[in-house]
Amino acid sequence: MMLEQGDWRVNAACRDKNPDQLFVRGAEQRKARTICFGCPVRTECLAEALDKRIEFGVWGGMTERERRALLRRRPDVRNWRELLEAAREDYSQADAYQLG
Repeated sequence: MMLEQGDWRVNAACRDKNPDQLFVRGAEQRKARTICFGCPVRTECLAEALDKRIEFGVWGGMTERERRALLRRRPDVRNWRELLEAAREDYSQADAYQLG
């Protein structure tokens, strides 16, 4: 079953966390990012933040500064969700090829 674009949140590793843990400044962002590692919807989360130009908080394991830098490096990208999902699929296929 395919989830609708907004439904990814129900599987997020942070769904039961206090939002104040994810919308922090400075060195606290490194701690907040650890919640994202291993999250099953990290790609969807990051894509939403990039596509909607969300300025604050840690999304998909990236800080606001990291997302701004990525947006500056890739101004040509119109749909981050498509790009990131395609990259994830390519990575999965390459990984499966190496194991097979």
